[in-house]
Amino acid sequence: MRVIECDSQDQAADLAAREILQALERKPDLVLGLATGSTPIGVYERLARAKREGRADFSRVRTFNLDEYVGLPADHPQSYRTFMRTHLFDHVDIRPSNVHFPPVDGADLAAACADYERQIADCGGIDIQILGIGSNGHIGFNEPTSSLASRTRLKTLTDKTLADNARFYGPGDEQPQLATTMGIATILAARRILLQSFGQKKAHAVRAAVEGPVSSFCPASALQLHPDVTFLLDGDSAALLTMRSYYRRVRENELRLGQR
Repeated sequence: MRVIECDSQDQAADLAAREILQALERKPDLVLGLATGSTPIGVYERLARAKREGRADFSRVRTFNLDEYVGLPADHPQSYRTFMRTHLFDHVDIRPSNVHFPPVDGADLAAACADYERQIADCGGIDIQILGIGSNGHIGFNEPTSSLASRTRLKTLTDKTLADNARFYGPGDEQPQLATTMGIATILAARRILLQSFGQKKAHAVRAAVEGPVSSFCPASALQLHPDVTFLLDGDSAALLTMRSYYRRVRENELRLGQR
């Protein structure tokens, strides 16, 4: 696990986007696992800019989103399909047939979720998974007490997650209570994971994920088991890390040796 404390959110987005664009140069049919929310927007802006400036070709890229709300149509302003079109898909040349979201419709969601897992496997697995972290330690919509062996499935959202997301819904709007999400084991199967976290309200979750015991009560702590995961943090998000000065020194040595 690499822990990089960045000078700003922009620097974190620069580092994440650079990793993705370098991987895309090596593998034009890159398979990306994508996250939503405010945290990855800076990365998507940089990927769109690279396409606009002729520095990147996404025509062979395949994407799999982490999660989606159940009960929201694809064109709903708060659906993650709308989010991805607004912030990435409308600005790059990813083919619609190469875009995948966890299923939210149909009579047998369990079977559809299993098919989502098969689609990921058929693409050879996810090369780079982009993540954020919830203030309760969730990744995707794997809420506390989620099985560390879980795969894509239907999840009920916790009161904490609902409260955190309530700001996106106006008076009279019905906030979704359910979502489908990649499981923790699905996420851990990615070859490389880039997690960004910003703000003081995420500091407790970051400390639990990086330095706490591996526990279903902090789903992100399962990332300690992954061989190639990087936390890209701002100062507020890193504020409670016990080994903070050590992580800074590790990063200084990486830069001195010309590593990533």
